[in-house]
Amino acid sequence: MKIGVTGHPGVGKTTLVLRVVERVPLKCGGMITREIRKIGRRVGFSVHDILTGEEGVLAHIHLGRGPKLGRYRINLKDLDEIGAAAIERALAECELVVVDEVGPMELHSERFVRAVERALESDKHLLVTVHRASNHHLAYRIRHEVDRFYRLSASKRDRITEEIIGLLARLAR
Repeated sequence: MKIGVTGHPGVGKTTLVLRVVERVPLKCGGMITREIRKIGRRVGFSVHDILTGEEGVLAHIHLGRGPKLGRYRINLKDLDEIGAAAIERALAECELVVVDEVGPMELHSERFVRAVERALESDKHLLVTVHRASNHHLAYRIRHEVDRFYRLSASKRDRITEEIIGLLARLAR
């Protein structure tokens, strides 16, 4: 089962992913991104390996080098060595591969793109969030090749979360 989720920033895509990982009876691995906040302001994004707990910086306003996207610089080293590596590890060791998220920052890494493409083509279950406005070929593939694709909104977030948990829990039996 391949499941894709999109929605506006802040609608709860990462929260949905975390709830699914907590509750489905499948061995989960992959990557999650989170905001880095200082004194109430977003200053960057972190990347987390679900399986190992390893954490790094995906992008930050104070990085000295790396591709620039808006006010952030992207840390390709952590994106590759933590984020893409987490997806590759999940493909080898887990039942459910999680990718949060396929967005403009992550798409700067060829290793990340290849890892997500392999996840789409594998026989593993996949839960992937995708930036709502990306025109990248990988975002297009996700929107059109997954078994279920959800557009998340605040009013539907809890219902969609429960539906995805139910779908994946049935597959674990």
